[in-house]
Amino acid sequence: MAKEITASLVFEHLPARKPDSHKGSYGKLLCVCGCNQYRGAAALAVEGALRAGAGVLTLASIEPVLQGVGARCPEAVFLPCRTGEDGGIDPAEGERILQAARGSDAMLFGPGLGNTPGTAALLEQLGESAGCPLVLDADGLNAAAAMESLPRPANLPLIITPHPGEMARLCGVTTAEINASRESVAAGYARANRCVVVLKGHRTIVAGPQGEVFCNTTGNPGLSRGGSGDILAGMTAAFLGQGLDPLYAAVCAVWLHGAAADRCATRLGQYGMLPHDILYDLGTIFADSGR
Repeated sequence: MAKEITASLVFEHLPARKPDSHKGSYGKLLCVCGCNQYRGAAALAVEGALRAGAGVLTLASIEPVLQGVGARCPEAVFLPCRTGEDGGIDPAEGERILQAARGSDAMLFGPGLGNTPGTAALLEQLGESAGCPLVLDADGLNAAAAMESLPRPANLPLIITPHPGEMARLCGVTTAEINASRESVAAGYARANRCVVVLKGHRTIVAGPQGEVFCNTTGNPGLSRGGSGDILAGMTAAFLGQGLDPLYAAVCAVWLHGAAADRCATRLGQYGMLPHDILYDLGTIFADSGR
């Protein structure tokens, strides 16, 4: 049976910052996100990661995406990439992105990349050769579902963050079958693929490769909007890059994401709140806990 994620569990694994720390103490994170159609996904993932404490964040994306993110998040560093035929990152940029990944503490791949052949070609280059822990989300998962096996850096952590539809594609079953047995599906997939699974939805499930299963009770229907998952992916990658155990990087991100949404709903209502609004409330949670 799944264990409930609690505030005490989260803050047990999320220590206060040391007075003598510096930006390098909190991880170098590479985010590979965004295309012409989904520019906002990159912005949400980047801001989610920065608000979750990432020390140095580099966004690899095409110029139109970088312009938008730069206006919103001046703290980010940019790796400009050529635009491919499908409006996303040109797969020919794979080697440059690989070089950046090899100097990073974690990589987030997927938010807003587009479900295209170009994304699949990039993942084939980066997935197993990145040399750093990997978080796969959104179109990264769609690309992975078409591959023979889940791409992963050799002997390094992998976290996947699917919604039920993406999980169904990974497992080759229907969404209804996923929703009928969420805990067992997530746990079985995590064990079989030696990864951490964040199966999103009402009562998000976090499962680890050793059979650990957690259930989250924070969050509300105000999160039922495009963009919520991009923020969660960024937060998860930020904690992973800061050196948290992969399972607890996911556990902390999921609980905090939902708890921030609960605070946000009291301010703006579930109808009126937008995904980026929860980042203010995330800050208040950190402040209240001395983080």
